[in-house]
Amino acid sequence: MKISGFNKLTLLDYPKKMAAIIFTAGCNYKCGYCQNSSLIKGAEENFSESEILNYLDGRKKLLDGVVISGGEPTIQKDLVSFIKKIKEIGLLVKLDTNGTNPAIIKELIDHHLIDYIAMDVKMSFDKYEIVTGVKANNNILESIDIIKNSKIEHEFRTTIIKNYHTFDDIYKIANFIGKDENYYLQNFEMSEGVLDKSLMGFSKDELKEFQNKLKVEFPNLRVRGI
Repeated sequence: MKISGFNKLTLLDYPKKMAAIIFTAGCNYKCGYCQNSSLIKGAEENFSESEILNYLDGRKKLLDGVVISGGEPTIQKDLVSFIKKIKEIGLLVKLDTNGTNPAIIKELIDHHLIDYIAMDVKMSFDKYEIVTGVKANNNILESIDIIKNSKIEHEFRTTIIKNYHTFDDIYKIANFIGKDENYYLQNFEMSEGVLDKSLMGFSKDELKEFQNKLKVEFPNLRVRGI
């Protein structure tokens, strides 16, 4: 595992849980809005597995779980074995993923190695490349299907950007994911790490309008931050 970042405590990234969060290096997408852009090309390995595991073992009575984020964790060749070690400590595991590796997602779910999964659905599938720099393929659709049919807690989410996303795009994503799924819209926010400084988020009034238009047909759709 190539681990570039580690926050010892987060109350925001694992719903209703007290967790630590690990950021893996490297990503197979090039999203201009990424808040962790230093990880895209593969930042240096700043933490060893043993360092992380020793810390978690010493805090297992205080923490509920661990979030594994990135970058994109599923491109890490040692992800499965690393999560097994976390589970042996007795902690819950939440995985953040872009859904490009459905085989790994299925393996983790089938072997009860993750307890919560959050998948980022970047854009309507015909326009994926606009956001990610890579065209969408069947892997994205397969991952959505695997997660929807799993018995673990899960959510889908889209960071929405005024430069890219229209109401029609959001409707297409929500419609494909399905009305019974937990789907969150997250407004883009500028930060120092963002690659494309021309990007903009939506106003609160625009976000409320999206939610009001969609909530009847998609009752589990939420807009974070309003």
